[in-house]
Amino acid sequence: MADAPPPLDFDTDFSPETGAPMAVLEGVVRVTAPNAGPFTFTGTNSFIIGGERVAVLDPGPDDAGHRAALLAAIGGRPVEAIILTHTHKDHSAGVKALQAATGAPLWFAGPHRLSRPPRLFEINALARDCDWGLTPDRTFFDGESFAVGGVGLEAIATPGHCANHMAYGLTGTSWLLSGDHIMGWNSTLVAVPDGSMADYLASLRKVIALPYASYLPAHGGSIPDGPAYARALLAHRELRNRQVVDAVQSGARSVDDLLARIYPTLAARLKFAAALTLRAHIEYLAAQGSIRSRRGLFGLRLSPA
Repeated sequence: MADAPPPLDFDTDFSPETGAPMAVLEGVVRVTAPNAGPFTFTGTNSFIIGGERVAVLDPGPDDAGHRAALLAAIGGRPVEAIILTHTHKDHSAGVKALQAATGAPLWFAGPHRLSRPPRLFEINALARDCDWGLTPDRTFFDGESFAVGGVGLEAIATPGHCANHMAYGLTGTSWLLSGDHIMGWNSTLVAVPDGSMADYLASLRKVIALPYASYLPAHGGSIPDGPAYARALLAHRELRNRQVVDAVQSGARSVDDLLARIYPTLAARLKFAAALTLRAHIEYLAAQGSIRSRRGLFGLRLSPA
């Protein structure tokens, strides 16, 4: 019999000194941006990687104070590259100004794209949060190895939160820079058509099987036992799938019905995000044949399979 997954325990105790460089590993310094919020927790973590020469992973928002903090932490060292985990603006909006200040090229997994084409009457709720205009000087592919600042990295495609999401393993160590794919403070937002629940679940399983034991996410603190936490996240999503199926079989016919049944005490400010993720679960379950979903002018209509 397979071992039961560990309980999902979110760590909300992370309290960074915004803008202050914090050495988290040899050759890796974290600087947290001042963009705290419901979707960013305490702010976006930018990472400076290297020694005499460096790279910057996820420069964060277009914020002059954060840019000054990054440049102070870089301390005049040559910047070999600016690297992105993905192109949501809380990670990428600061790229252009940091490029102007450092002359560094931009490396990531290709321009922002949807996980699938939009459907009739469908609105991409995250459209304004995406950096559609960025083009990489170097495009990473899954499994590609490279080095910056004397530090070896492995690019690992982890779509789901969005289509061009990459995590980066620190070669020869147990550490993975997990971006928004796995964060310790909360489960990741998956909103169709920008993201994909099928891709997200597959990427979770992929990361669990990798030889990285600990994760450094783009929001919140480090995750010491990364695979155990990822297994708990996977179990949480699978439980949510079962809850959606059970609710539809019991009479739920809309996303609002699911919100009322699955999240009866959820704060009003969080219901929008919950509804987005429920739509991703619905799409996944409909593709699996577990429920039926029909799109119309007034939203999704659900029925049992």
